[in-house]
Parts: sequence; C-alpha cells; structure tokens
Amino acid sequence: MESIYLLIPISVLLVFGIAVGFWWSVRSGQFDDLEGPGFRILMDDDMPKKESEASPVDNSEKV
Repeated sequence: MESIYLLIPISVLLVFGIAVGFWWSVRSGQFDDLEGPGFRILMDDDMPKKESEASPVDNSEKV
C-alpha cells in the first residue's frame, strides 16, 4: 500500500511529460507530412556520372 503513494505521482509526472512532448511535436510540425518521406526514399535522384566526371585511374602503379 505504501508503494502506491510513490507510484501514483510518478505516473502522473510521466503522463504529463508525454503530453508535453506530444504537444511540442505537433506544434513544431513533426506530423505535417506523413507520406512524403516514405515516397522520397523510393525516388532515385542520383544522376549517372559522365566519363569526364569519373575519377581517373592512376596507371603509374602497375609493375
């Protein structure tokens, strides 16, 4: 019974902390676009390198 006097205030503080964290995330725009990042990872934005941009091979080390 004595432990309940400790557990109730701790649980109230925990719920309050979670509520403040959720409020902050909603106000800062964390939940604005839920689908965009999932689709963005599937898009291939990498352009293939041209031969002039490719790194040159150093042939001086051949024996």
